[in-house]
Amino acid sequence: MANRFLRPNLVRRFSTVSPVGPPTTVIPEIISFDHQPKPDVDLDLSDQSRLFASVPILNLIRSTAVLHATAIGPMVDIGSWLMSSKLMETTFTRDLVLGIVKGTFYEHFCAGEDATAAARRVRSVYESTGLKGMLVYGVEHAEDGAACDDNIKKFMETVEAAKTLPTSHLSSVVVKITAICPMDVLKRVSDLLRWQYKNPNFKLPWKLNSFPVFSGLSPLYHTTTEPEPLTVEEERELEKAHDRLKSVCQRCQESNVPLLIDAEDTILQPAIDYMAYWSAIKFNTDQDRPIVYNTIQAYLKDAGERLHFALRESEKMKVPIGFKLVRGAYMSSEAKLADSLGHKSPVHDTIQDTHDCYNECMSFLMEKASNGSGIAVILATHNTDSGKLGARKASELGIDKENGKIEFAQLYGMSDALSFGLKRAGFNVSKYMPYGPVDTAVPYLIRRAYENRGMMSTGSLDRQLMR
Repeated sequence: MANRFLRPNLVRRFSTVSPVGPPTTVIPEIISFDHQPKPDVDLDLSDQSRLFASVPILNLIRSTAVLHATAIGPMVDIGSWLMSSKLMETTFTRDLVLGIVKGTFYEHFCAGEDATAAARRVRSVYESTGLKGMLVYGVEHAEDGAACDDNIKKFMETVEAAKTLPTSHLSSVVVKITAICPMDVLKRVSDLLRWQYKNPNFKLPWKLNSFPVFSGLSPLYHTTTEPEPLTVEEERELEKAHDRLKSVCQRCQESNVPLLIDAEDTILQPAIDYMAYWSAIKFNTDQDRPIVYNTIQAYLKDAGERLHFALRESEKMKVPIGFKLVRGAYMSSEAKLADSLGHKSPVHDTIQDTHDCYNECMSFLMEKASNGSGIAVILATHNTDSGKLGARKASELGIDKENGKIEFAQLYGMSDALSFGLKRAGFNVSKYMPYGPVDTAVPYLIRRAYENRGMMSTGSLDRQLMR
């Protein structure tokens, strides 16, 4: 695999392009993954009565019904088509469909319609299961500055709701850059950053201090010709976006609440990474606990190298940094766009390559977090093998499970068996809990339905154990 770190007893090089200059060869530090294994931690996912003992029977029945419904492929396809069709433009159909969705899929995957309700759900989940909450307002994208202004108010409400919760109940709050910066501005900034990476002498007068956001494996096919400079209006919108992000970072810093920045498609991700790392440099001033976390998507071929470059720069600048490691959720759209431009998908060619990349990035980050550096890691995974590997790795490294440096996470309503198993093994475990009006949550719910679609999907273990 092109972006793996050094495997045991294997010395190899990254043949790549420097994060800031012409082609070169970067030799990363040697990281050993061949510790002698210690006995496995207690991560038994087979005892369903013990795993789900804290779940009320009515909730268990609803969850079983929802997950079994999403396993029926035609039902997911029809539901997705209906919610995206013109039938939803009629009041009767819209109210009927959203009413059904609210009592079933929405209730299962979402935390409530406003920040206050979501905070109550976080409290309830923690008190019944011991699982923490990640609070996120469920808006996805904004097309103009007015929508961004509305969204940042919601994100600020999220932080205020988080402050009402005991620190033991809450992991973090989440912000989407696509909701606080207009989409067309993010695309333009990403184009200009890509062009500067190709041509290091290309000047970007608006660019602030950040970490590298590209590697030699990064997809650059989105930008084939030199982009026009940002217009005065675009620069103004970008500055406003920086101000919005700055305001929520400041509120999180004052409240000692970690802030996670979500990832998106590669057409937008350079701008998102740029803003995330800029905010980390500015607000991660506590050497023991970073406030700002960026997200690394391990299904991308350049994930390992970009992670290495960003972490190397953070260490050079003595800036603590947090990472949320995920696999990724935009495989179809990435493949479609790349194919339309005559290129291969930036996503790994096989699911096993993605698993390997995730597990190696996970091991790399856990090694870093265990040696006293200013690194904190959220391992977001629904894969039981990765969960078991991470638990075993933490045991091998002697990582303190309670110090907040390492945390596992799953989406609310998914992979509950893994969440409960990791929690019983003594780890901090969180649930990603989006909230907002039902109609706002529809794109999110469609993605969750497709992830659970089919009998061999993400939810198959939970369906089996719940049944």
